[in-house]
Amino acid sequence: MLKSMTAFGRRETSGDWGQLIWELRAVNHRYLEIAPRLADELRALEPALRERVGKRLKRGKIECVLRFRPQQAAASELQIDQPLAEAVIQAAQNLGQKMRVHAHASPLDILAWPGVVSEPERDLGPIREAALTLLEETLDDLIANREREGAQIAHLLTERCDAIAAIVAAQREHRPSVLLRLREKWQARLDELSAEIDPQRLEQELAFAAQKLDVDEELDRLDAHVAEARSVLERREPVGRRLDFLMQELNREANTLGSKSADIDTTNASVELKVLIEQMREQVQNIE
Repeated sequence: MLKSMTAFGRRETSGDWGQLIWELRAVNHRYLEIAPRLADELRALEPALRERVGKRLKRGKIECVLRFRPQQAAASELQIDQPLAEAVIQAAQNLGQKMRVHAHASPLDILAWPGVVSEPERDLGPIREAALTLLEETLDDLIANREREGAQIAHLLTERCDAIAAIVAAQREHRPSVLLRLREKWQARLDELSAEIDPQRLEQELAFAAQKLDVDEELDRLDAHVAEARSVLERREPVGRRLDFLMQELNREANTLGSKSADIDTTNASVELKVLIEQMREQVQNIE
């Protein structure tokens, strides 16, 4: 199924340890580029993050944001370093005596001293496990969004494949009339000049002109590239690069058709083909 490279996924969960939030943003990129922004406590998850994202996505720049909001510890759970607190109090008193001033250190001042108060060490194992489980769920959302957008792009590309095929078919029907009008144009010019020319020579020149203006190969290749594009759109694998290559090939044939044009209808067909191909190319840039 066709997948767009642009999508967003967000999931959150909570437990007695706090709240976890994953946000995944994907934008167009030639290759797969993973840009992690993890909460400080969970930076060790980066290798696992890269491995899991790499298994499920093949192209795009993926911004991976993990936020962790820990559950605030209760006052009864706070650990106070009594020896350090007493040392700070004694140091404040000693300094006040030396300066001959009364030390006004409050209990909150002492508690604010670095190292006096600490929270119980948190077991990060369950949090990491929950974060990785939530990551998979967020990837599910991101991929589902990619597939929905990819289905819309596939529909647009199919419509333009139909339009290109219709133009090619019309040009096949139009080719005999081009040569007929060329013969009539040359004959009218000769009549105006009252010039006599060997009929065999005229046929030779017309055959030479027809050879220069022959676009059957270009039309055949346009049909072949459209058929290949339709086939690629049905594949269940990343196809963005292959479609991009096909757009180049389609554009080359449309340009050649225009360069061989001998009438306004063919010129207009070439222009219309290039417009359709450019519309397809813009959409293909969004495909994984």
